[in-house]
Amino acid sequence: MFPILSRYNKDSDKLETNELLLYKVLAMTSCILIIEDNEELCRILQLTLEANGYKVVFANDGVKGMRAFEEIRPDLVVLDISLPQMDGWEICQRIRRKSDIPILMMTATAVSEEDIAAGLEMGADEFMIKPIGKLEFPARVKALLRRAKPTQYSAHPTTTYKDDYLIADLSTRRIQVDTREIRLTPTEFNLLALFIQNSGRVLTFTEILEKVWGKEYKHEHHYPRIYVSHLRRKIEPDYKNPTYIHNEYGVGYRFVAQN
Repeated sequence: MFPILSRYNKDSDKLETNELLLYKVLAMTSCILIIEDNEELCRILQLTLEANGYKVVFANDGVKGMRAFEEIRPDLVVLDISLPQMDGWEICQRIRRKSDIPILMMTATAVSEEDIAAGLEMGADEFMIKPIGKLEFPARVKALLRRAKPTQYSAHPTTTYKDDYLIADLSTRRIQVDTREIRLTPTEFNLLALFIQNSGRVLTFTEILEKVWGKEYKHEHHYPRIYVSHLRRKIEPDYKNPTYIHNEYGVGYRFVAQN
């Protein structure tokens, strides 16, 4: 049984709620699931995304959102933190246990670096603060979908890294840490791949932003610091005393191979 979902129909100027909508969506190749209980915001986000060529479905509480995710398997989830039935943090964790699709979290309050770090730990890829900018929002969605698309690393001369603690096969996207296979989000994986393929070379903050996130993020100078900190927690023997990813203070980071 499909969950009951809603979407705003701009032609009839009212919400559609029926199972036929899901059958339409299942045939689409690019679908975005919005889990948000504010109907007016959903309408704005839907129209904005559809104007940029995306197909959109939304659910208005956490339980319906999880059911929708299971049935539709969207390409990206836009997820509010404060939801009835099940909050966004719980949904994020449940989705991440099953899928690597991008998750864009929305919040009505300012987000600290600690909040972002906690969100990354739960599996979120990015945060946006309401009200959502009509230009910034589709740009962020586009960038997230681009980062999630598998990169053909086989064309690069460096596709693997191996030492006694860390093993990375970029072509198969498999990462092992201390003999245990770990899961990285698409952004974390692309960040690690960039470091491995530029081993020994200093990568500037700007270069990291443009190559991992895209030019849309050139002013988000805090992103590399937050994401590198989180990546270290996953791959370093001691994240407080990094073995692999070294700071180049005021400039960027350098990956140091341990072969």
